[in-house]
Amino acid sequence: MAAVVSDPVVNQPSAKAQEFLAGVQNGKYNRQIITGLGKFMEGTAPEDMQLLYSAQELQALGALKGTHRDVEARMPVKVTRHYFELAKQSAPLRTLVKASPRETEDLAGAPDPGKQMDYSPVEGLIHKYELGLIYVASTCSAHCRFCYREELIARKEVQRPDGTVAPKGLAEIGAIVNYIREHNAQVARNGGRHPQTNRERLREILMSGGDPMVLSNKNIAAWWSALAEAGIENIRLGTKELAFFPERFDETFFDMLDRFHAAYPGTRIRLMVHFNHPDEFLKKDGQGAYLDDPRGGLQWIETTQRAIQELGKREWLTIDNQAPIINGINNDPAVLRIMQRELRRNRVENHYFFCGRDIIGHKAFNVPIEEAWRVLNESQKGLSGVETHARLSITHYKGKTEVAAVTTQPLAGVPGTENGFVVLKLLRNAADAPDRGKVTIVARNPEAIWFSGYDDRVIYDEAGLFGGAP
Repeated sequence: MAAVVSDPVVNQPSAKAQEFLAGVQNGKYNRQIITGLGKFMEGTAPEDMQLLYSAQELQALGALKGTHRDVEARMPVKVTRHYFELAKQSAPLRTLVKASPRETEDLAGAPDPGKQMDYSPVEGLIHKYELGLIYVASTCSAHCRFCYREELIARKEVQRPDGTVAPKGLAEIGAIVNYIREHNAQVARNGGRHPQTNRERLREILMSGGDPMVLSNKNIAAWWSALAEAGIENIRLGTKELAFFPERFDETFFDMLDRFHAAYPGTRIRLMVHFNHPDEFLKKDGQGAYLDDPRGGLQWIETTQRAIQELGKREWLTIDNQAPIINGINNDPAVLRIMQRELRRNRVENHYFFCGRDIIGHKAFNVPIEEAWRVLNESQKGLSGVETHARLSITHYKGKTEVAAVTTQPLAGVPGTENGFVVLKLLRNAADAPDRGKVTIVARNPEAIWFSGYDDRVIYDEAGLFGGAP
């Protein structure tokens, strides 16, 4: 399904949309962002923020500029003052935003992880599953070094199924609305299923990028009203802004939320937030220890908790957290246990934890698959059932795949499983999900960081993750 490149399609807001949009106000924000390594190297960054990198680190990074190992060519550098203040007390957060030469020591990886361009019928839209994903921004307030969208944020060229090569483009409201309406019209004419993909109607859209929260309230509102009027019932918005700049969730944003709900009460909002480590939202004392809250649990950073509490007042809005398990950041059971417990206590659902993707340079970040399973499994010991909803997923081009079990015991009578085996279960699948729920069993490989680490160890492949049949 190749992307269709056409002239821009203008979306004309309805009278109701115009009335809603007229009442939306933009906020004013001072994120105090440092973009690129240049200001650190030149010494023009604010004096305190200059301390983020040592002279030796800058020298090592500078030596790679302009070479095939240039870290900024792989992934741009960006950090907010809010996140810098947190990172001063947190080695994991420094690892998350600081460029390092290790990122380009091994540049193996896929230019289009998940083969998304095979499912892009309109520029900026990925319609692989039952929902549609749209790219509405190509940057964030700060940049995670392990970002799975490094090809979009770094504006890298990607080969399309038709052979053309170009950077991924952003979605346009008119084109997306036209696609939704036409797709759903074909579904209606064909008795409830699309004639080519056998999908049901498109009723959910995930706004992603980059981070949609770098857009203005008016821009977000324009997308929301257009999607609602196109028949979308659930709008997801993926964001890490609660970690990078929680002040973005201000009175003007909440006013926009309430105006939207008043105008379009049938369309629900689902915030997909991205906390990687409890240091991103919990207070710490001078020795780096978390502070007990007299009311129960632990003390949160005020701006972050205020935003979460305001969001939680709206029963038509849900908040879910999902995060990869990344080496040097959160590959620690105690860290994930605290995070899951505190998020659920504050009405944030634990949705997914991910194994690392096969992005360019992924070997600098990925934790071995079996180790990631052990870390998550250990972290969930001592948590209640509602605190342990998150599953461990690894994204295959066929769909999201759960690492369901890792055992040290052999499978009786099955050669190759003497040291145990891994059970993989396909959670999501393209089109009408014909293989959802099917499993693959592979012999253990404690060093495997991607599916390729099991290529020679396949025991049973009902799900077809390795191209085989059971």
